[in-house]
Amino acid sequence: MPDHELAFDINKIDQDFLDDPYPVYRKLREQAPVYRNPDGTFILTRFADVVKAFKHPGMSSDKTVDFKPKFGDGPLYTHHTTSLVFNDPPVHTRIRKLLASAFSPRKLTELEPLVEQVINNLLDRLERQGEFDIIEDYALALPTEVISYMLGVPEEHRHLLHNYSNLILGALDPVVPPEKLQAGHDAVEEFGAMLEELIQVRWKMPGQAGQGEVLAALIFGEIDGEKLTPVELVQNCIFLLNAGHETTANLVGNGISILLDYPDQLKRLQNDPGLIKTAVEEFLRFESPLQIGNRKATADVEFGPEDATVTIPKDAFIHTCIGAANRDPEEFDNPESVDVGRAHNPQIAFGIGKHICMGNTLGRIEGRIAIGKFVDRFPKLRKNGEKKFHGRARFRGLDKLPVAVT
Repeated sequence: MPDHELAFDINKIDQDFLDDPYPVYRKLREQAPVYRNPDGTFILTRFADVVKAFKHPGMSSDKTVDFKPKFGDGPLYTHHTTSLVFNDPPVHTRIRKLLASAFSPRKLTELEPLVEQVINNLLDRLERQGEFDIIEDYALALPTEVISYMLGVPEEHRHLLHNYSNLILGALDPVVPPEKLQAGHDAVEEFGAMLEELIQVRWKMPGQAGQGEVLAALIFGEIDGEKLTPVELVQNCIFLLNAGHETTANLVGNGISILLDYPDQLKRLQNDPGLIKTAVEEFLRFESPLQIGNRKATADVEFGPEDATVTIPKDAFIHTCIGAANRDPEEFDNPESVDVGRAHNPQIAFGIGKHICMGNTLGRIEGRIAIGKFVDRFPKLRKNGEKKFHGRARFRGLDKLPVAVT
């Protein structure tokens, strides 16, 4: 079927798509797996093509040119073109090495008991409440606390972090109203100013870092005689909030929501807690927290099935639909069903290749402990109202998920 008969435009997505994008993904994957959007960009929905786009040397993540029309010269442009994710080697390689200290085995060993402590405290509070919202009271609270410890953010400022992350990442959606763009600029400036103060304190007193804090390692870390510049340090601390906060919150919220929608799988996990590891991988696959990535072609590259390849030309912009790829029946058996014990599950929710999410190990640790302990603590878990997705295309997560546990 020719592309135009699908009548899809990623720049004109509606509420139905935001609530449930998977029927559209399925049509694109089946009818036009290398789909040319009306604006000339391309959309990839097959697993094999998305993996190829992430690994191919002819694909670029650098957005110094592409983000200029959208963000101008403002704080959002500075942030998104300085942080790790939207850069290519050698800049990407250098910054990734300098950020690696935040996710070293030693730091993860320090963080795991802290994660458990935060989760146990949250669960105790939720048990006393009996009725609560999973997203606000649990899924968002966990990564906010953890990233606050990592960046040394005082308790009195932690309530601001979710909104900062939401506004900065929301500006990456295909279409963003002017008022939301301005709010994103303001969020970068405000959080950046807070971080500059925290960095100055840690610079003067490096030995006063708390458990799990990585700020000193980022300030003083050095690779081949190079350190993060002051701008790189601030912007990549913002990046750590965004990367760790959004993905973890969505993983935990989506995971518990999936179990409520599939009570047989909830019962299965309750009866066999050892399935939590494969269950988390299944939640990442079935409702991928990051739904749409992007690349820019630096050379002509062929995509699509062997009998119907399409050449994406040099300089074309590509939307890589992770949410569609993770439900591709060519890669996953019964992809529209949930199987918490799924054996073959090469899901790519955290990406793949040189740009794989640096925090994927920490995210999995948080997901396994948060969902596993929650299911164990509340065997009478039930829905207590309608769930609602937060309504962003690039990231998939809930805004509300009311439950009762007694």
